[in-house]
Amino acid sequence: MSWQTYVDSQMIEKKLKQAAIAGLDGSIWAKSNDFNISPEEVKKVLNSYTDTSVMASSGINLAGQKYFFLSATDDVVRGKQGKGGVHIMKTNQAVLVAVYDDPMLAPEAATVTETLGNYLKGCGY
Repeated sequence: MSWQTYVDSQMIEKKLKQAAIAGLDGSIWAKSNDFNISPEEVKKVLNSYTDTSVMASSGINLAGQKYFFLSATDDVVRGKQGKGGVHIMKTNQAVLVAVYDDPMLAPEAATVTETLGNYLKGCGY
């Protein structure tokens, strides 16, 4: 399955507003049509995983949208903007970026993103 197929069938078809899969170097492997995420933005988020105070003070900026930092674990970062937000999951070789909006709720976005992320981890990605 191509990376674009994962974005289309496992993220966008599951009602996420926008989605992308990128490498840990920031390179965009696949993204939804209307998601103008840049490699620099991905790199900035990835670099902030070790020190989340950067995201806590300046937010999470992706594709021209600023999200308020909510929380993070070793693998997952969560942000909020209005009735929607962003859910980001790092795997062994990739990072999944999932943007959701009303009527989707944060737990549903988390389930979609983390299910795919855990599957990719299980495949070595």
